[in-house]
Amino acid sequence: MGVGIGFSRHSAPTRKRGREATARIIQPVEEPTQRLDKWLWVSRFFKTRGMAAEAISGGKVHVEGRRVKPSRPVKPGARVRIRKGSLEWEILVRGLSDQRRPAPEASRLYEETPESVERRQREAERRRVDAAARPPRPGRPTKRDRRLLSRLKGK
Repeated sequence: MGVGIGFSRHSAPTRKRGREATARIIQPVEEPTQRLDKWLWVSRFFKTRGMAAEAISGGKVHVEGRRVKPSRPVKPGARVRIRKGSLEWEILVRGLSDQRRPAPEASRLYEETPESVERRQREAERRRVDAAARPPRPGRPTKRDRRLLSRLKGK
């Protein structure tokens, strides 16, 4: 049996015997990852990391259909669902960035699914129709309106 020299996790040389001596240690190349809360902030879905972390903790953000924690590592190819009020996005992560950049650059970090785009457009149209159907809110009364109100009240 051959004897080889290996390294323990403490970096001190150790002796290995048999197959261990000739076996190569192949470590898989890890894909870069980034914390979910930071990625949401960098990609401009939230104004601050704190707001992103709060939304994640509150169940407004799901990764691969599961509720997650703010520290969850996200990598390219992940499917993320984000809810903010009445808006909802379903996106695929396309890239990572360490810095918060302008919106056009940030939009390259993800790709929105066609179903999500369609859903958001339908929701926007529904809100427009609802707003048009409602009577306009009255603004501040003019001087003439105040005088008429005063006469009605008898003052």
